[in-house]
Order: sequence, then C-alpha cells, then structure tokens
Amino acid sequence: MSTTTCRLATQSVSYVGQVEIADIFRIYGQDYTREHLLPFSHRKVMRDIENCRTSVLGGHIEKCDRCGFERVSYNSCRNRHCPKCQTMAKADWLEKRKADLLPVGYFHNVFTLPHELNLIALANTKVIFDLLFKSVAETLLEFASDPKHHLGGKLGFTAVLHTWDQKLNSHIHLHCVIPGGVLSRDNNRWIRTRDNFLFPVKALSRVFRGKFLDFLKQTFNDDLLIFPGKAVVFKTKQGFKALVNQLWKKEWIVYSKEPFGGPEKVLDYLGRYTHRVAISNHRIISAKDGIVTFSYRDRSDNNKAKYLKVKATEFIRRFLLHVLPKSYVRIRHFGFLANKCKTKNLTHCRQALQCEPEPPKPVKMNARAMLLYLTGEDFNKCPHCKTGTMHISMELPKMFMKNQPP
Repeated sequence: MSTTTCRLATQSVSYVGQVEIADIFRIYGQDYTREHLLPFSHRKVMRDIENCRTSVLGGHIEKCDRCGFERVSYNSCRNRHCPKCQTMAKADWLEKRKADLLPVGYFHNVFTLPHELNLIALANTKVIFDLLFKSVAETLLEFASDPKHHLGGKLGFTAVLHTWDQKLNSHIHLHCVIPGGVLSRDNNRWIRTRDNFLFPVKALSRVFRGKFLDFLKQTFNDDLLIFPGKAVVFKTKQGFKALVNQLWKKEWIVYSKEPFGGPEKVLDYLGRYTHRVAISNHRIISAKDGIVTFSYRDRSDNNKAKYLKVKATEFIRRFLLHVLPKSYVRIRHFGFLANKCKTKNLTHCRQALQCEPEPPKPVKMNARAMLLYLTGEDFNKCPHCKTGTMHISMELPKMFMKNQPP
C-alpha cells in the first residue's frame, strides 16, 4: 500500500493505504464548510461518512470463549450515501425482491433528463425527481396498455433513480427493470413481449419528453419551483418558455437493452444499481496537496478506464450534488408491482405463467448470518484459534464530539 500525504493549511496529514471519501472529508471538509453555506442534510452526510466505523459511533469488544482473543468492532453510520454501508442493505433488499421475480426475460430501460434542466433540478430536487418518476411511469404504462404495441395489458417494473455520471457531474436518469410481458386486463393471461424488443425507443423518448414538459409547465404555473442563483434566468414567463422551447427541439435519450437470461441474472443486475452511491472508495486513487485523483470510464471512448484530477473542494462539491432529500424514496415499483396491489397481481401472474403460486419467502437473517451467507465466512468463529466462538464482552458508548452538527 502506498502512503498518501494531504495538506490542510500548514498541517501535514499522512494516511497509509487506500484513500477513502471519509479521509477527504476529514482533511478538507472543515475548509469546505467554512467557505460554503451547506444545508443540514449535506453536513450530516459528511459527518456520518467521517465517523463511520470509528470510535465516535461506539461499538463493542468481542472475546473468544476459548483462547481469550479480543477484537474491537465499531458501529456503521448506516447513511445511504456512505459507500461502506451499502453491502448489507443491498443484500437484504435483494433477498426480499426474490419473491417478486417471474420466470420471464427482463428488459433494462434508462430515461435521462437533458442537462439543460440541471440548474432547475439542483434547486428543486424533490419536485424534479418526482416529475421524472411520474412521466416515466405514465409513459411505460401507456405503451404497455396500447394494443398497437403488441401487448394491451398491465405492465410492472422497478425504477431506480441515479443523479450522477462517471465524473460525478449531474446526470439525472432512471434505470427501469421491466418483466418481458404484461398481465391481461382480465388477470387471466400473461401476454409476452417479442423476444428482443419491448417498445420503440424513439417513440418512448418523445412521449416521455411530452409528459415531462407538460408536468413541468403545470408545476411552473402553480408556483412550485424556485429559481435561485444562475437559475434566475428561467424565473420569468419568457425565460421559462424559452427553456421549454429549447427542450422541445431536443431529442431526449432513452436507452434500451436486450432482456436478461433469467430471474437470477436480474437480481445480480439490480444489485449493481439499487444501492450504489455516487462514487465508491475503490475508485479513489489519491488525495494529495489539495488534489483528488479518481478513476472513471469514458463512455465516449469505448468505455476506457481513465483518471481525473480535481481540487479536493471540487470533489466534495460534486459528491454533495447527489445527496438526496431526506427520506426520499429512490427505488419505486409501478404497475402490477406497485406495493398496494403487488401480492394479488403476482399471484395472477404466476397462475397465468403456470409456475409456483407461492414464491419462497425472504430469509430473515441477522448481520452475522447475512455475512456468512454473502461471504461464506463465519464471523462468530475466533480468527485466532479457529475453534472458539466470539462473544460480546463489553459495549463501547458513542463519543460526544464538539464541532459536529447537532
């Protein structure tokens, strides 16, 4: 492992090993918060990631009942923006989703908002995200119910919101995972899609564009948008109308991929998107002398791996762009997978597909059991003597830290 040296004012701080987002916040976070007026939610994300799995959050000491070996385990922050806290959450979520899978092919569609909307979205995150979910859902459900698209029934799908690109810039889009078929209106038949085709992408993009802009204009007319900073140019009716006209002339991007091989591959694929954060720790190469270097894949150059250097303050700014509003639901289910009617609809789907009427129930596991399931490693077993069992011998309380947000 290499040694990374970073500087804050006149003080030099050295870290050995992999640089993490938490390290960048610890070294450069105070300077950043002094220079920028941040909402509480952003400060909380920074605080939680800094403190994750440290003595600040408390923990416990475990002791082997055979050889007396001891180890300290610190608590996780469980913040959904923390790159170290997503593995368990993802595994638990995917285990619950097993019961929702059907023995059919699945499609992957991506609906992207044009970058011209970024300024408005930055100031109106919840409103714009809600409009995106609503317009995409109405578009897909409308296409599925129209017989001219060879279906004519009720579609079901899961949508996952992402707001970033590989360089951490704002890139707002929905990933939609869609079963290859619909439930007939009388709930008695499963109508399959064509093997490698769901809906025409150009038609999808134009209907999606129309619905989103109609909703956006209604939101503007209802005075539900704010226009701070550079977005002030869109505050007047003339400025907003010019933006809408510009967006009407633009081709909106909808991406469609061929169906997966089966339900098992769908779970694996979903896992890549559902609990992903803007950037993972393994992509950070170094943080030195106020510069952060991280890896990214260049979509415009055959997906080649490249490196980008930005100022640490710019890295923090870009990371915080993707903090979601408090309690915002970024994974949603629609159509026959909507939570209020999912159980009944899935029963009809399985009957129509002539498969098992009762899916396997999710396995309830504690953290240790989940780790054993995921890694094959028994964390209850003593790592020293290999025969004893580790038991909690002492609880470690949280530490009160000054200079922390309340």
